Amino acid sequence: MNLRPPGSVRIIAGHLRGSKLAVADRPGLRPSSDRVRETLFNWLQAVTPGARVLDLFAGTGALGFEAASRGAARVLMVERDPGLAEALRANAARLKVDVARVEAADALAWLQRVPTEAFDLVFLDPPFDAALWQPALDRLGPWLAPGAWIYLESPLKTSPTVPEGWRLHREGNTRDVRFALFQRGNGPGQASAATLADDSNPKGETPE
Repeated sequence: MNLRPPGSVRIIAGHLRGSKLAVADRPGLRPSSDRVRETLFNWLQAVTPGARVLDLFAGTGALGFEAASRGAARVLMVERDPGLAEALRANAARLKVDVARVEAADALAWLQRVPTEAFDLVFLDPPFDAALWQPALDRLGPWLAPGAWIYLESPLKTSPTVPEGWRLHREGNTRDVRFALFQRGNGPGQASAATLADDSNPKGETPE
């Protein structure tokens, strides 16, 4: 799927609501749509405030900045493209997002480092043509806090294998995209599934 990226995306809610992030015309750059992000952050409304967030394959930073806007305590964005990484830093400065930090690094190589911190919430949305979900999932474990939440976005017909012990909390789809939220068990200080959005219809569709 090689869709041309939109010119900009907007932050949906929080203190940065309405702020726009430019979208560069880069191969594989495909920001999560407004509708998908709105659905995701409705699921995460009890989790995001105070969370330590890791945005891998950050791209425009749409997910990371949305989390910061909604009260995340810390947001680390990892992006290997130097131009995109510099744009992330510029947007963090322009929007005065002091909780955001940008690492200009390849996400898979970065995950192989010795972990120096643990994250409560991880966004995993790599370029669709690169098939990076599985190696990223396989290396992510040491960076996760007990009870961490992991968001995974992939093509509609792609279902990466998640590590043992992860529980699917919610999932949905658009015409082209499957998006799913998993939890790595439950741990002290972590929101349980019962505190999140109603699970009465865990497989919803988001039309596009």
